[in-house]
Amino acid sequence: MEKIITFAVPCYHSAAYMDKCVQTLLSGGEDIEIILVDDGSFKDDTPAICDRYAEQYPEIVRVIHQENGGHGEGVNQGIRNASGLYYKVVDSDDWLDTAALSKVLDKLREFARSKQSLDLMICNYVYEHVADDTRRVMRYRNVFPMDEVFTWDDISRFRPSQYLLMHSVIYRTQLLRDCGLELPKHTFYVDNIFVYQPLPFVKHIYYMNLDLYRYFIGRADQSVNETVMVSRVDQQVRVTKLMIDAHDLPSIRRAAPKLGRYMTSYLSMMMTISSIFLIIKNTPSSLGTKTELWEYLRCANPRLHHRLKYRSVSALGCVPGYQGRRFSVRLYRLAQKIYKFN
Repeated sequence: MEKIITFAVPCYHSAAYMDKCVQTLLSGGEDIEIILVDDGSFKDDTPAICDRYAEQYPEIVRVIHQENGGHGEGVNQGIRNASGLYYKVVDSDDWLDTAALSKVLDKLREFARSKQSLDLMICNYVYEHVADDTRRVMRYRNVFPMDEVFTWDDISRFRPSQYLLMHSVIYRTQLLRDCGLELPKHTFYVDNIFVYQPLPFVKHIYYMNLDLYRYFIGRADQSVNETVMVSRVDQQVRVTKLMIDAHDLPSIRRAAPKLGRYMTSYLSMMMTISSIFLIIKNTPSSLGTKTELWEYLRCANPRLHHRLKYRSVSALGCVPGYQGRRFSVRLYRLAQKIYKFN
């Protein structure tokens, strides 16, 4: 039986916190599917917890035990095995608001019954900061029409700090398969590819002004912790290069100007993040990698390289000289303090 939606939950040594995640998903009832992907966990009871949920909820929960392949391979396994009409990734340390989930599922059921084409549903997400017990909601009321089907031609401008992340999107499952999405193994930060690569294939969109996804942030070993990001900056660079290669953005800007503008802004943000963390690492090798990354973009698309290096926020990571690099890092620290994004 086809389910309304598949929730894929990649799990790696998640025993300490995955129950909260799974319990919120289970509130969706029997026309949802939860795929728990145990990514080779061996230090705790994650495999046993996954199996217990599958045994207790055989009509809802499926388990895939795989050799360690990283978060991206967990997402890939979910796409390959999903029976849901729609697909959403929920990290095992995050959770969904059950009241908002109920409303989202009701709307997705309406679309399924009406045969109305819908490629992407967007909802708000909430940063849940563990360090100071504060919350910040990322909403899109200024960008998207609410409670109606629309296209990229109907959107408004995103704010500089406002992007679609994995937390905010629900894709039609077959669209992900048709666009050839395949995330790299053993690589962090692939959620950026997940939310970016399918966008030109999306034709019909629906936005619900609901705070659905709760994004837990602040754990010391979390992938977005600054120290961790510096240590894994090579993987951030790898993801950025894959995004450079994914689409010809000038062509998208000509065909769909508003979508192209947004995707250019997203890639600019990725270039900025990669550049800043390479500067923070501050080794001859990392500074050389920053130069090589920008050269990679120049060779791939000279016009886009010029736009991002001189006419966008990415210029922040290109200020020359020692004092320029210090200035760039100071601006990043200020933005981090204001927006609390890691």
